[in-house]
Amino acid sequence: MIRRYRYPSIWHEFDRLQREMNRYYEPGLPKRIRRPVSFPAVNIWTNDDFAFVNAEVPGVDPKDIDIALVGGTLTVSGSRFMEDPGENSRYHRQERSYGKFSRSIQLPFNVNASKVEASFKDGILSITLPKADEDKPKKISVKTVEK
Repeated sequence: MIRRYRYPSIWHEFDRLQREMNRYYEPGLPKRIRRPVSFPAVNIWTNDDFAFVNAEVPGVDPKDIDIALVGGTLTVSGSRFMEDPGENSRYHRQERSYGKFSRSIQLPFNVNASKVEASFKDGILSITLPKADEDKPKKISVKTVEK
């Protein structure tokens, strides 16, 4: 049985109140308690031969991005600079973060570092990471034994 409430908008108001309270108190919390913001946001998927990483880096010049692969850890770092609003201008709202960023991702397998490729288009950084030969799935044939 689905229960329907006569005044569903009151629950929306409670949600709004909770968001407002969080927004009000969060700046005063110690950094160790605040929710970390991960930038850049990434999607990672794999197949038998590759791992693919797409990172959203809007407003970042590709020349300001560094990609490092050390052991099984991929690190994407760089800087995003604030645009100048111009003389006699001031911000009404500023939600985008600026400055240096770094995101490290532990990969589930070894990578052939000499064949890693990266491209940048429309604010999306795409990285292709080929699996090392020793980590690729191997076909094992089953032998029959005569008795």
